[in-house]
Amino acid sequence: MTSINEQPIPAARPVIGEDEIEAAVRVLRSGRVVQGPEVAAFEEGFSRLVDGRHCIAVNSGTSALQLLLLALGIGPGDEVIVPSFSFAASANAVRLTGADVVFADIEPGGFGLDPAAVEAAITPRTAAVMPVHLYGHPAAMDRIVPIAEKHKIAVVEDACQAHAAALNGTPVGAFGAGGTFSFYPTKNMHALEGGMVTTADAALARTLRLLRNQGMEQRYANEIVGANMRMTDVSAAIGRVQLGKVEEWTEQRRANAAYLDAHITAPAVTTPPVAKGARHVYHQYTVRIRGDRDAAMARLTEAGVGNAVYYPTPIHRLRPYWEPDQKAGRIWELPQTEKAAAEVVSLPVHPSLTRNDLERIVTAVNSLGENL
Repeated sequence: MTSINEQPIPAARPVIGEDEIEAAVRVLRSGRVVQGPEVAAFEEGFSRLVDGRHCIAVNSGTSALQLLLLALGIGPGDEVIVPSFSFAASANAVRLTGADVVFADIEPGGFGLDPAAVEAAITPRTAAVMPVHLYGHPAAMDRIVPIAEKHKIAVVEDACQAHAAALNGTPVGAFGAGGTFSFYPTKNMHALEGGMVTTADAALARTLRLLRNQGMEQRYANEIVGANMRMTDVSAAIGRVQLGKVEEWTEQRRANAAYLDAHITAPAVTTPPVAKGARHVYHQYTVRIRGDRDAAMARLTEAGVGNAVYYPTPIHRLRPYWEPDQKAGRIWELPQTEKAAAEVVSLPVHPSLTRNDLERIVTAVNSLGENL
């Protein structure tokens, strides 16, 4: 039970400090608030996180995914392979283009797409595969990219939870045809709201810039059908401040995770796996709990330790996907996805944690023992 003098430890804590407030006010006073110099500077700065790729700022991570798929020409008649163990936005972006979602299972014990399941899911209609770098851990890009190249399909990275993550020295967002990031307030860095698309292809980058701005590069000279998915300069200014802090925050997250790894000993709890060569940035510190998860979460909450399940219902079981797939006679067999959804719990790992917080988390988790 939480001590009367101890506040509950939140599962996540967005950072909005004086630097972010001053940046927003500065832009508001300038009068240039949409698609101006702050956006261009944010794009240039973010490029350093993704091996110098072109960066195109937009209004959300979901928009980033949708626009990248559209820019690649993906639409009705195409299929995109997506993990069901993810936030619904991963699949929603595909559906919004008119393409069909094909779900593939995740690796046993891990949380990323299983390369073998990806290869098994490829059909003549497959246009792309969307690895999700879930919780800040890079997907198995060293095995997925060669499969995609062999079958001549695009790799669209959903890196919305994985700013500054890497695999074998290559940052996420720099593997495929394009990558996407989110700047929602609970992410490892934020811009209040926003997203980014990254690509090494200059022509694709230009198409993305047209798509986000009503199909225009020059005002009233519309070249293609586009949308209004621009980032504001207020968001970009906040993002630039956060960009200057994300490496320090990332190292703090990794240090917090290392402490939890070393001290969590409850037999019923499995700490997060980290693949060889992976730089995990711990958007979430996600354990697996064997036994009565609800009871374990209730005990953690009673001890003042914030916790949450990401994600309790796999996407293929959500109504917008389950109902049409059922009518079409599509039955998804995803045992590893179902197992993960039944076992995962995310614990606090954010950079605001103190040593006392970490000790309280460990004490609460270890008190779960093995009889859940």
